[in-house]
Amino acid sequence: MQPAGQTLHTPDTVWSATVVEHHRLRHDVAVVRLECDDAMVPFAPGQYVDVTVPQHPRLPRRLSPALPPSLDGKLEFHVRTVPGGWVSGSIVTATRPGDVWTIGAPQGGNLHVDDSGRIVIMVAGGTGLAPLRALILDVARRPDPPQTFLFVGGRTPRDLYAADMLILLAETLPWLTVVPVVESVDDPGIPDEWYDRIVAHVGDPGFHPDELLEGSLDEVVTSYGAFGDHQVLVCGSAAMVRATLHTLVETGTPAENVRFDPY
Repeated sequence: MQPAGQTLHTPDTVWSATVVEHHRLRHDVAVVRLECDDAMVPFAPGQYVDVTVPQHPRLPRRLSPALPPSLDGKLEFHVRTVPGGWVSGSIVTATRPGDVWTIGAPQGGNLHVDDSGRIVIMVAGGTGLAPLRALILDVARRPDPPQTFLFVGGRTPRDLYAADMLILLAETLPWLTVVPVVESVDDPGIPDEWYDRIVAHVGDPGFHPDELLEGSLDEVVTSYGAFGDHQVLVCGSAAMVRATLHTLVETGTPAENVRFDPY
């Protein structure tokens, strides 16, 4: 029975939203902002939705909002192209303001921060940062946010596409610590016109070299020991999530403490 005063959303329920901003941050990464056309999408931070874009109307793509729900219906998605990914490639290279996206019913919910007050460990690989960022902004609304450590990883410093935003968040939120992790501190030297444009206009938007920790994300995170009484949230590629879960449990973190979502 449907609870009084609530709307039942079936898997077939959809919303429409219009692209208002499209920012290309790297050759393979874009941030897309939209506004819902009628009603706001009733998702919870950490959930994901299936989006359909006009370039590929029959190929839905799973994405997690990078902002918590707002009354004005704003949505933000972080998208990285993947090999053979027609939809992700189109979103990054061909999305334009005015495009209308179809948004499916929210799904998931494994990624969340409870109100126990326990320290939160977040592990984000690539654009797996998106739902964790939504959770951080949502937790910031609480009267007493838990101490939170966000490990964000990439292959090189250039892959940390949201460094400037994370630096600002850490400066603004005293309970948040951001730990940038890269597999190599050396710049790959591969031309990237979008990254070069940012550097030309605002300077290097990345973390200071002294702040970077070098190594694989799972090994750096677990070098701090077992998280026996923490909330641990992991989001990233399927391979990154598998490796991190394995290393966490192998080094003593109880599996029941870990919430994860391949992105």
